[in-house]
This record gives sequence, C-alpha cells and structure tokens, in this order.
Amino acid sequence: MAHRILVCCSALVLLACPAFAQSQSASAASQSQSTPPDFMLGRPHVSIGVKGSWFMASADGGFYDTVTKTLTLEKSNFHTGTFSVEGGFNIHPRLELLGTLDLNGINQPSEDRANEELLPNGQRIPIQQSTELSETNFTASAKFLLIPRGRSISKLAWIPNTIVPFVGAGGGIGKYSLGQTGDFVDYVDNHIFTDTLHSEGWAPIVHVFGGTDVQIQRHIIVSFEARYTWQQSDLNLDFVNFDPIDLGGLRFGGGVHFAF
Repeated sequence: MAHRILVCCSALVLLACPAFAQSQSASAASQSQSTPPDFMLGRPHVSIGVKGSWFMASADGGFYDTVTKTLTLEKSNFHTGTFSVEGGFNIHPRLELLGTLDLNGINQPSEDRANEELLPNGQRIPIQQSTELSETNFTASAKFLLIPRGRSISKLAWIPNTIVPFVGAGGGIGKYSLGQTGDFVDYVDNHIFTDTLHSEGWAPIVHVFGGTDVQIQRHIIVSFEARYTWQQSDLNLDFVNFDPIDLGGLRFGGGVHFAF
C-alpha cells in the first residue's frame, strides 16, 4: 500500500509542478505583451464536461490472487478505460466543488490453468469461463487551484490564465457488479461443473487527484489528471471465504469542460 501511495503522490507532483512553473512564465509573458489577451465578462462560476481515463486496478486481495492462480487471468486484465461526466461550481477564485459520475467495466474470457475436460472420444478441451466486473461511482470533490483561473482588469472584464495546475480530494459511493459464468473445477474432487457466480454491492470511495487545466478557448478547458482511489466491498455467498474485493486503483486521463 505504501508504494502505491508514493506512486500516486509522485504522479500528482509531476503533473502539477511543471504546469505551475509554465503558468507563471505564461502569466508574466502575457502581462508584457502590448496586445492584451482575450477577456470574458466576469469570472465563470459553473462548468460541465466529460472525461476519459485509463484505470489501473490495484487488484489486491484473495479474489484476484485466486483467479490469477487458477485461471488464465492476470491482474492487468482488470485494467480498463473509464468514462466520466462532471459538473463543477466555483465558490472562490482558487476553490471549486465537483460532482462526478464515473463508469467502467471489464469482460475477460479465461481457461483453467491446470486442468482440461476429457470428452468421451478421448479429446481434451479447455475448461472455459468469463469474468465480468463493472463499477458505477458517484463522487464529490474539492478542487484547489494552485493559481487563480484569471484576474479582473475592471468591474466586468476578466482575463483567464492559460495553464492552471490543481490538486484535490473527495469521496463518495459506488456500486460494483461481479460475475463469473462458465465451467469450473471443484478442487475437492476435481469434477467439472457449470455455474454462474454473482456478487454486487455498494462501497464508500476516497480519492486524491492532481493535474492541469488548459484554457484553449474562451469557454473551453482541456484537463489532464491523475487520480488514486481507495474502495473495498464485501462479496456475497457465491464467493464465500474471500476478503472484501479491492475496487481501487490509479487513473490517468483527460477531458473537456465548458465553463460559463
């Protein structure tokens, strides 16, 4: 766990610090230009956008250890893309509140690593199954801007900064659905059976994040972000004797937001 937190913190620093330095240079350069940059009629207070990211599941615990040992699955098979819809409200020049809906899922075919099925004609065939895991997460976050989004030059005119680094944290709740369908080996007597195993539930989420916003047009912001989440949930009786399933991990991605 410690090395994951270190990786996460390093990623946040790497994303935020260079952007902070660039933003300072960009701000100084803009002030020195004879032609002022484009301006807006007041500071924007609301944003809405979409994000996509690559989710690298931490995949710790008994469930992942078992399926990667007995089936032809690797922990990397639980990495997947995510899609998010996000809304934000600016309550201070350097503080925003965010609400996010995040969706992700995997569906991976596999075979038993050590056993094959023996048919009556003497032919051996793989013992096949599939594993499906999906998540729907609802989160709220506080996003702290390392520099303000812009500056006022009159009662109405407001000039945005091009590059704005940020960090933040938050939490929420998410629903997961885990299913395995196909043929399995009973390791007590080695007989093969067909079954569908299923578990679902809700679990709290805690996350930290950092990144950079880049203003590309008057109302359009492109964001780049790294985020680490902690989330665990109990499994039901189809997966008896397993530890809670680990649903957390590291996300890298970006998105487009419309600010007004």
